[in-house]
Amino acid sequence: MKAAAVKRPAKRGSRRKFRPFVLFLRICAWVAAIGAFWCAYLLWVISGYELPKPVPKADAAIVLGASLWSDRPSPGLQERLDYAFELYKQGLFGHFILSGGLDHNGSTLTEAEGMRNYLTAKGVPAAAMVLENDARSTYENLLFSKPLAAKRGWKRLLVVTHDFHAPRAKEIAEYLDYPASNTTVLGRKSKVLSVAYNDSREVLAFTKWKVDEQLMRLGLRLPDSF
Repeated sequence: MKAAAVKRPAKRGSRRKFRPFVLFLRICAWVAAIGAFWCAYLLWVISGYELPKPVPKADAAIVLGASLWSDRPSPGLQERLDYAFELYKQGLFGHFILSGGLDHNGSTLTEAEGMRNYLTAKGVPAAAMVLENDARSTYENLLFSKPLAAKRGWKRLLVVTHDFHAPRAKEIAEYLDYPASNTTVLGRKSKVLSVAYNDSREVLAFTKWKVDEQLMRLGLRLPDSF
């Protein structure tokens, strides 16, 4: 008689079925983890900014624009202007480049024009101010201000903004080939703006800049206003 055939148990792995929903959940988990790490990294970069001490002397200061309220600088923009004015009065630079276009929020003046009027009221002479009236983003602020400085032979530059904005402004200046040895980005700590809101918004803006930067390096696009 023939021996009865022994039935071997099937391998456990062969019984597993492909479950696309589980794979989808795993991908989502990885994306969420990477996103959380990226946001934490950017918050560390933003919060880690330190004001250079001492502030070096320069030929001019580029003041990065922000919103006007009824054709007057918003409280946040006033902080940037007051800080730049303090440095000007200390003799750290002799000229302003005021950069910012039309808000499209009901203002009839460009940000640069609103900043000029504010500084004029503080006693800054018109000859000490150059207006850049077209920029709609940080990238354009620095892109359009660079030739204005070069035309006048201003090589040593300060860039004035808020502390949460300074790291991104510095990276954009480096991308635009502002000489690192002659360019200092200064960030004022705000007393009127929401830290949580602006840090969160800056994480999004910084992320968008990183995407725009790579697309520009590939020659695919220019960044939108943000």
